[in-house]
Formats: sequence, C-alpha cells, structure tokens
Amino acid sequence: MEYNQNVATMETSSALATNKVLRNTYMLLSVTLIFSAMMAGVSMAIAPPYFVSLICSLGALALVWFVLPKTANSAAGLGVVFAITGMLGFGLGPLLNHYLGMSNGGTIVMQALGTTGAVFVSLSAFVLVTKKDFSFMGGFLAAGMIVAIVAMLLLLGASLFGYPMPMMGLALSALVAMLMCGFILYETSNILNGGETNYLLATVSLYLSIYNLFVTLLHLIGFASGDD
Repeated sequence: MEYNQNVATMETSSALATNKVLRNTYMLLSVTLIFSAMMAGVSMAIAPPYFVSLICSLGALALVWFVLPKTANSAAGLGVVFAITGMLGFGLGPLLNHYLGMSNGGTIVMQALGTTGAVFVSLSAFVLVTKKDFSFMGGFLAAGMIVAIVAMLLLLGASLFGYPMPMMGLALSALVAMLMCGFILYETSNILNGGETNYLLATVSLYLSIYNLFVTLLHLIGFASGDD
C-alpha cells in the first residue's frame, strides 16, 4: 500500500512539474513573439540594409549555440532568450519591407502570418489532446535538417557564381516548412512527456520553429501569388 502511494505521489509530482514547464513555456513564448514583432516593426521603420538581417541571424545563432546552454538555469538566461528573439525579429524587417513593397505584399504577409499561427495552434493542440509521443521523429528531423543545410549551401554557392536556381529554392522552402511542422510536434511532445524540463530552452526551440515556418511560408505564398 505504501509503495503504491509513493508511486502515485511521484506521478502526481511529475505531472505538476510537466504542467509548470508547459505553462511557463507558452507564457514566455507569447511574450517573446510580441517582443519580436515589436523589434520587426522598429526594423521596418528604420529600414536597415539587407546585410543586417544576416548579422542578426548569425548573432542569434551564436547565442543559441554558445550562450543559452550555459545560462538556461540562471536568471541571465531570460535576458539571453529576449536577445535571441529580439535580434531575429529585428532581422525580419528588411524581408518584410521587401514583401510589403510588392503589389500584393500585405496579403502575402498576412496569409503567411495567419497560416503560421493556425499550423502552430493545430499541431500543438493535437499533441496536447492526444498526448502522443513524437520522440521517434528526432532522427528523421535531424537528417532532414542536414539535407536542408547542404541544399542551402549549394544554393548560396550557385547564386554567388551567377547560377540562381529558383525552383530548388522553392523546394527547399517546402522542405523546411515540413521540417518545422515536425519540430513543433516533436518539441511539444518532448515537453509534455518530460523530455524537456527547462522552459527557456523549450521556448527558444518552439520560437525558432515558428520563425522558420513563417519565413518559408512567406516565400511559398509569395511564389504562389506570382509576386516572388
């Protein structure tokens, strides 16, 4: 009897801890998305040159790889999370200005934004309702990202040598969009099943999936609209 009570207590404690991580993750994710949108608005108003986007992306990537893992369990980690999302948001400014300068730009941006939100909510709700474990997708997603990175480098090299390949770029955007959907399922499942217990790391993971999904949808919807 005592053993059963101890097991029940441990399960209850584990469930409470998981719910706390999930709640904190979604609260911080909401705030960082708003902050990122504000920084994007500032960037659009300032209209910095395109290379600023690359600098912001590289800076955010450096923080994700080298700084966040060391500060995720401290108060400083929260500042790092806002630095990452703020830099990426600011880096979106030139891209958004590019699309908004098109004849159908406003519609493209709103469709990409609405689709991103709908996909994220739908996939997250599916995991939360079904409680299905998507940890098996980890290897497939990692392999997919390697393929995407190699393809991206090939596209960059071809463009530098004067051989742009727009159709390959479109295929790459579709691949990344599918990968980001997979990552949303995987990351949400990871939190729900106790695989991720740090809400700062969980927030950044989900934010990056949403960010990349939005950027690739901009490209795909822009191409479908005939304005990209």
